[in-house]
Amino acid sequence: MSDYRKFDAALQSAGVCYKTDEPMSAHTSFKIGGPADRFVEVKTVSELQAVLNAVSDENVPYFILGNGSNLLVPDEGLRGAVLTLQGDFKKVQSLANGHVLCGAGASLATVCSFARGQGLTGLEFAWGIPGQLGGAVYMNAGAYGGEMKQVVVRVHFLEADGTPGVMSGEDLAFGYRKSAFMGTKRIITSAELRLESGAEAEITAKMEGFMRRRREKQPLELPSAGSVFKRPEGYFAGTLIEQCGLKGFAVGGACVSEKHAGFIVNKGGATCADVEALIRAIQDTVFQATGVELEPEIRRISLSE
Repeated sequence: MSDYRKFDAALQSAGVCYKTDEPMSAHTSFKIGGPADRFVEVKTVSELQAVLNAVSDENVPYFILGNGSNLLVPDEGLRGAVLTLQGDFKKVQSLANGHVLCGAGASLATVCSFARGQGLTGLEFAWGIPGQLGGAVYMNAGAYGGEMKQVVVRVHFLEADGTPGVMSGEDLAFGYRKSAFMGTKRIITSAELRLESGAEAEITAKMEGFMRRRREKQPLELPSAGSVFKRPEGYFAGTLIEQCGLKGFAVGGACVSEKHAGFIVNKGGATCADVEALIRAIQDTVFQATGVELEPEIRRISLSE
């Protein structure tokens, strides 16, 4: 158990805002998760560096929270600090030659809208993905034939000790739902995207078309964490799950969506334990029926010292 007195004092000295025992259910799209010991709102790179110094000095486990849209947080909560990027990290600005600089805390909706307003095309696929820019780069988010690796040219980040760094898109080892940032303590602070000139009306039409497809096929009316499983090579996870007769199958308040079997929805009162049990049941059933192993796309967060 961390002693937070010195940690809290360091945050206060740096002018960093924080909350104690913050329910993570209020910050995840699943609406699931117990309290985090500290919920820290970081507004500038210098504040983030101060927080990184504090977590290091006081041995406080930490996690960077994006939009909470692809996460599963334990029912018992998180013993450590959850950091959320606000303020400067929300900014989006136009550079020369169709390049756009985006803070890691900017929502994909904000970035897509900004690009459209600038008459820039190439990011329409991200319209409707419920995440932030940093998380999208971290996991190489994609949809409808597009991926972040197609538009990212440069990423700014901090090492765990607060040292700033820069990586080019070519060095990010982008793959299916992965990047070079996975498995590291590096924190993405901003990314530069390269887009192309386009007609705003055509960009809008494409964005609206993608959103219409999402609404038709995805259970956006209920809390979820998006696609539960990565796409197995040669298959669609949702199709395999549906073929196994699992649509509507539930554990507690967690249920396989009737609308799209690749989603688990919170029908009310679902716990992390419910979701994990349902994931295991789906994996076992699909493997026994087809021999295909489904790998979760959802990230389960656990902080330990």
